[in-house]
Amino acid sequence: MTTRRRFNRLLASAFVTAPFGGSLAAQSPRSGGELTVAFDGASIVKFVLDPHNSLFAPHNRVFRSIYDSLVVLRADQTVGPWLARSWEISPDRRHYVFDLREDVLFHDGSRFDAAALKFNFDRVIDPNVATYARGELGPVVATEALAPHRLGVTLAEPFEPLLRNLSSTKLGIVSPAAIVKYGEGIGQNPVGTGPFRFTGLAAGAEIRLERNPDYRWAPSTSTLSGPAWLDRLTFKNVPEHSTRVAALQSGQVQVADLVPSQHLATIRSSPDLRLVQQELLNTNYALFVNPTRAPWDDPDLRRALRLAIDVDAIVRIVYLGSLARAWSPLSPSMFASAEQDLAGSWKPDPKQAADIFESKGWRRGADGVREKAGRKLTLGFVDAQGNREQRLDVVQLVRRQLAKIGVSLTIESQSGPLLVQRQLAGDYDISGGAQFADDPDVLRRVFAPESRNRLSVVQVEDDQLADLLRKAAREDEPEARKALYLRAQRRIVDEVYAIPIYVLLYNLALSSSAQGIVIDAHGFPHFHEAWLSG
Repeated sequence: MTTRRRFNRLLASAFVTAPFGGSLAAQSPRSGGELTVAFDGASIVKFVLDPHNSLFAPHNRVFRSIYDSLVVLRADQTVGPWLARSWEISPDRRHYVFDLREDVLFHDGSRFDAAALKFNFDRVIDPNVATYARGELGPVVATEALAPHRLGVTLAEPFEPLLRNLSSTKLGIVSPAAIVKYGEGIGQNPVGTGPFRFTGLAAGAEIRLERNPDYRWAPSTSTLSGPAWLDRLTFKNVPEHSTRVAALQSGQVQVADLVPSQHLATIRSSPDLRLVQQELLNTNYALFVNPTRAPWDDPDLRRALRLAIDVDAIVRIVYLGSLARAWSPLSPSMFASAEQDLAGSWKPDPKQAADIFESKGWRRGADGVREKAGRKLTLGFVDAQGNREQRLDVVQLVRRQLAKIGVSLTIESQSGPLLVQRQLAGDYDISGGAQFADDPDVLRRVFAPESRNRLSVVQVEDDQLADLLRKAAREDEPEARKALYLRAQRRIVDEVYAIPIYVLLYNLALSSSAQGIVIDAHGFPHFHEAWLSG
């Protein structure tokens, strides 16, 4: 059966699966209590709790507790019902009709229906409003409320990623009444339909939620259909790794995320702590050399840079064997990842790197830094997220390795808005980043010029690559689609548009009292089924 024919069937209550992960305890859940999570918000100074306007992963880990999605991504990366009970797709794949649940309320008491969903879709496709979520809807051009709980969606052309993308936290469904009430302040006054409702925040410090007593519409993957067990859920921004772990060990919090490698052995050996982890579906963290900026517009020099970097050594030193080095732009578990195809496709060779620079006329100066025509061979690495996931530790080791062949790398810390301005202007030499996603179409949003969003760290202008990614977005046959993405990833690596570094396993360290917490298929935590023992 083709993918088109499979998806053209109505999806209803028959689609019920086991929950992602599983409960951590054999005890019976009990109601009550407050769970406190210390999460790595890195350099957050202001929480933006509007799912349509934040690509920052720490925000999105909070979103799932506040907002629901139209569909749910199962563990096998197929799609099941959530706020949409079922859907139909036209033979030309340009028209979707979603039948919605009729019992769903937003936290402010307003009703979720076709008009509310239309409001959300129209908001996302408005280029003046939802910049970061726009790519998730691809060529969606119009919506129509066909009945009180039936929405029609029209696309300019077929777009195979749509259903997967609708499961994303970036398309969490927001109360239209709240958007009208708060306007641009919705990011500090979030209102969704999720298992927890917002009660307050301290800017950059903590987010406070409480149980939504009306919740009765959990996704088909959940074992709990009604309200959450917890009374309250609090997220504390604790960007320093050791402080998060210390807060967990002292009992100040019951959960700490992104535990660094040097603390994992302690967590695993403690009788009072547990560790759960799962690969995050995303583009693997990579370094991006700006190919539009001289001298890095020369692909030979980009290849020389890569030859000078020993990724295996860096990942081993920084992550102590807890993470795998990456070969592909896409994380291994994502559909169409080229991780296996690209494994071993290059290896470090500092001597060859030095020879390439020499052949291009870049000679070592008195200070050891290469220069040509009076210009130093320098790389300015721009960053606005601090040492989240120990990324600056990675860059420090890259700097040392490049220095050995005469390339000087400097780290330039920027505020988020200034970094965006510089990236949009192409005013940087090298940057780093990853972008969580549900579908390999994320490559189009990163590398195709017309699709790049404001947070893109890439300035690639490659018609051949862009054409592959556009064709893949329209293709509905899985094997043909996979082949296109494999070719695209090979080109990204061959042209050194990206140097993949590591595969992220998102982790949570839990106290013995924290039960029922799972990590979903995206690699984000779910607290709907969480409860406190003892």
